[in-house]
Amino acid sequence: MELFKPDIEHGLALAKRVNPKYAPVWEGRSPAAQAAMAMYFLPHRSAKEVIGVTRPRVIKWYCPFADQRTFPAGHRYCINVYTGCSHGCVYCYAAGYEPNQPGCKKNFERMLLRDLADLDTFDVPPAPVHLSNSTDAFQEPLETQAGHTGVVLENLFRHRHRFTTVTVLTKNPLLASLPNYTELLQKLKTLPAGHPRFESFEAAGLPALRVEVSLAFWRDEMRDMFDPGAPPVESRLDGIRRLRDAGIPIVLRIDPLLPRSPLGAKSMADFGLPEPQPLDDLDRLLAFAADVGIMHVVYSVAKITRPRGGGLSDTMTNMLAAYRHLAGPAGLKFRGGSWRLPQDVAQEQVVEPFLDLCRKHGLAAKYCTQNLITAP
Repeated sequence: MELFKPDIEHGLALAKRVNPKYAPVWEGRSPAAQAAMAMYFLPHRSAKEVIGVTRPRVIKWYCPFADQRTFPAGHRYCINVYTGCSHGCVYCYAAGYEPNQPGCKKNFERMLLRDLADLDTFDVPPAPVHLSNSTDAFQEPLETQAGHTGVVLENLFRHRHRFTTVTVLTKNPLLASLPNYTELLQKLKTLPAGHPRFESFEAAGLPALRVEVSLAFWRDEMRDMFDPGAPPVESRLDGIRRLRDAGIPIVLRIDPLLPRSPLGAKSMADFGLPEPQPLDDLDRLLAFAADVGIMHVVYSVAKITRPRGGGLSDTMTNMLAAYRHLAGPAGLKFRGGSWRLPQDVAQEQVVEPFLDLCRKHGLAAKYCTQNLITAP
C-alpha cells in the first residue's frame, strides 16, 4: 500500500517541523518512510511551528521524553496495555508518573484497532514493539478479567508485517505460560516469509519475539519487601521453565541491582536494611538462568524514584540514606524525579561483582538501555 502523493507531501512537511530531539529517527530514510512515520506519529493539524510525537492512541512512540541524540532508541513502539500496576514495587521508576491504582484504558480495543489501521493506511515501515515499559502486561487480576494483552498479541499477529521484534516484559510468566498465551507467543516468534526483515532475521538466527521476565530476588523475604504485590519467586521460576519448555525465548531481568555490604565502613544493617541481593543469591539466580537456557541477562542499578503524589516508603527512605553514604562527597545525581548513584560508585560497588558472576555462568549481560536499543 502506498500513500497518495498529497499525503506524502503533507507527511514530509510535517517531518520538517518535528522537534529536533526526535529528528535523528527520520534522517537517512526514504521520503516515503519519512512521510509515513510523520503521518502516524505527528499531529496533522497542529499550528505549532515545532511539533512532537503525540498522535497515536495506544501503539505509541517508545519514549516520548527521550532525546534521540542521547537515547538512540530509534523507530520503535510501546504499548502500555494497562495504566498503573498491581505489583507495588517500591523501587519502580514508573511510580513517578503512573497512577497509584491499576486500571484498564477506556475503549482500549477500539483504540488499538484504529492505530493498527493507521499503520496500514500510512504504510509505516516495520519496527520493534514493546509490551510494556510502564506497567505489567500480565498483571493480575486485570489481565485475567479484561484479557487486553491477549487481544494485543492476537492483533499483532494479524498485522505481523508492521512489526519486527515483539518484546513482552512481565513479572508474571506463569500467567503468560498458559496455553492460550503460549500459542500466540509461538506464532509471533517467527516473521512471515514476505516480511521485509525475514531474510535478515533468518540469516542471524534471531527470534522475532522475547519474553523478558523481571526477577531480581532469590528469596521471598526480599520479594515481600521490594516487590510486595508481585508473584512469589517460585511462581516466576516455574513460569520461566514452562515458557522455555514451550520454546519461548526468555530474557531474565535481574533488574534493578541494589547495593550490598560492605558499604565502605558501614553495612546495610546500619541503615535498617537487610541484604537484598547477596552474591550467593545472585549466583543461584544466574545458575538457574544458565540451566534453562535464557537469551541473556538484563541489569540496571536501582534509581530511587519519588512517587507521584506521595513520599518514599520506609524501605526506600532507608535506601536513600545508604545511597548518600555510598556516594560520599560526590553526592547523588538527581534527574527526572530520581536519585542515582554516581556512575563510578555504582559500577564498582554494584555492577562489577554481578558481571563477574555472569561471566562465571557463561551468560551475556546487557545494561537495560543497551538491551532496548539492540532489540531489532
